[in-house]
Amino acid sequence: MDITIDQLKKVYGTKVALDIDHYTIRHGEIIGLVGNNGAGKTTLFRLMLDLLKADNGFVRIGETEVSSSEAWKETTGAYLDESFLIDYLTPEEYFYFVGRMCNLNRQTVDERLAVYERFMNDEILGQKKLIRNLSAGNKQKIGILAALLNQPELIILDEPFNFLDPSSQSALKQLLVAYNQSTGATILVSSHNLNHTTDISTRIALLEHGKLIRDLDNSDGSAGNELETYFAV
Repeated sequence: MDITIDQLKKVYGTKVALDIDHYTIRHGEIIGLVGNNGAGKTTLFRLMLDLLKADNGFVRIGETEVSSSEAWKETTGAYLDESFLIDYLTPEEYFYFVGRMCNLNRQTVDERLAVYERFMNDEILGQKKLIRNLSAGNKQKIGILAALLNQPELIILDEPFNFLDPSSQSALKQLLVAYNQSTGATILVSSHNLNHTTDISTRIALLEHGKLIRDLDNSDGSAGNELETYFAV
């Protein structure tokens, strides 16, 4: 299912946080969203997830406008920040809670998590710690894994490489590309790291001051040079 963004605008007082005329994300793409701080990346994700009310326009996932129905939530997984977590639970308790929300029993949750053993690196399960007492990197991993539990058709991740060590960053890149290839899911990832973005993305959207100023094909990895030139100015 395609995602359509049309005449989408969000304003805070006199500041225009986001203003996109039209943008279509095709089913199965991996979209990298890049831009400096304040470019509007997180605002766009929050509008797509109906966590913010748009001042104008809409986001449509498939045939459904996100602000008018919750049907899209059944096939969407997302992690934006720690507010998505329940930090007084252990990771296991949190995963089972998310599983119950998705009608998954414990055995199914365990089976789906086992696939990501390399990414967890023996640091998530069996630690007998509350999420609040884990490192920022491990909290990030928990949020990402919870977003994948329901095997969504659409995944939205805001700065997922933040707080991860180099090995975990590499594992996450491989995980996301493999998930896209095996399921055909659409993946949207924002990142300040241009190398990570170009490594995994088939297309890259460049935002500045809330405007979409470049839409770069990266199917052959060629967008990296243009991005480096742009941000070097």
